[in-house]
Amino acid sequence: MGGLRALRPCVLRRRTGRRAAATHHLDLLAVAVLAKGYRFVKLYRAEELPARPLLLWVFAFGRGHRHVRVAVGVHATSGGAWGYFEDVGGGRRFLARCGDAEAAAARVDAVLKHRMFPSTW
Repeated sequence: MGGLRALRPCVLRRRTGRRAAATHHLDLLAVAVLAKGYRFVKLYRAEELPARPLLLWVFAFGRGHRHVRVAVGVHATSGGAWGYFEDVGGGRRFLARCGDAEAAAARVDAVLKHRMFPSTW
């Protein structure tokens, strides 16, 4: 039982570090999508939802009732890098590598425009 207690702080530190890194990358993306004119909700900042996945919801508001959103999360990729992923119904779709928030914002922009105007794509 003593061995398990020794592992707990290590696991907690690793999870905290991952959460901090993911939060940092999502903050950078939030700035980039704000520059493109989109609104967002930082679900990763909600202290009342600590067990929820870290997500940035980006919204596009259209005329009438035509509103769409993209839920973006940050996950580790192979090789120890981080990537932005769209969380889609229990799955993930790669958007861009972390470190290039502008490219990720461009991909989010394209996804939102496609959902807003599907007949034009």
